[in-house]
Amino acid sequence: MTYHLPAGKARSGPHLVDVTPETAGWGYSSLRVLELPPGGTHAFDTGDSEWIVLPLSGGCTVTAADDFGHESFELTGRSGVFDGVTDFAYVPRDARATVSSAAVGRFALTGARCTRRLPARYGPASAVPVELRGTGNCSRQVNNFGAAGVFECDKLIAVEVITPGGNWSSFPPHKHDEHRPGEESVLEEIYYFEFAGHDGTPGLGYQRVSPSGPGRETDVLAEVRDGDVVLIPDGWHGPSMAVPGHHMYYLNVMAGPEAERAWLICDHPDHAWIRGTWPDQPVDPRLPLYTAPERSA
Repeated sequence: MTYHLPAGKARSGPHLVDVTPETAGWGYSSLRVLELPPGGTHAFDTGDSEWIVLPLSGGCTVTAADDFGHESFELTGRSGVFDGVTDFAYVPRDARATVSSAAVGRFALTGARCTRRLPARYGPASAVPVELRGTGNCSRQVNNFGAAGVFECDKLIAVEVITPGGNWSSFPPHKHDEHRPGEESVLEEIYYFEFAGHDGTPGLGYQRVSPSGPGRETDVLAEVRDGDVVLIPDGWHGPSMAVPGHHMYYLNVMAGPEAERAWLICDHPDHAWIRGTWPDQPVDPRLPLYTAPERSA
């Protein structure tokens, strides 16, 4: 199994990225990245999965139609992932979804196989919690748009992480590949990367995944660039390293078989101590890159 998919490797039809449970060799998590030209439209059946449509650049109209009715949502979007928090739309399973864009745009479709049908909904940018996690050169920003406990889904968990150039993210390395009630949950995970360029030079970073035990032997050390994907069925994942001078963005998509939708992790025992150093260091002053807009009255 190839766990690092360089840009273009997972391309299919209109999708710059098309990762399904079948192509990933697992049971739940999906990610598609859709690019639309001005006036472009793409329709798809949600099937047995729930989806969040998240603008990466540009805005769009999202519609969802099923036996329960028809919903339409106008997403303002954003100019790029380093420029602001975005609004988004949730589309339930067993529906017909349409994404339309008046201008050119790229849109992440984060998905998870599920059993429960929830209503189609709009997620405003103002309701997205922006978290600063870690301190010093472990500082990063997390946009918790689809986190458990923030936005209701049946199985899907999805967040955005921004790591300033030179910092280490997803550190200490952690895992979520064993069922240990109250301590660790089983979640398949997808990382999708973008980088801030500098004077026309593209950015890059590095991603590490190491085996966590017998039968859980995923092993990746990859140089990652714009549009790359890393699949994590199991294992210790981290660090995600942003080279100096280039901010790193990654979109995390997670889902799994647990009855409870929860992000429960276990830190690598060799590196868990690093959390104890955080209170003695300031958060990287470059963060937050941006905050969520104020809620309208």
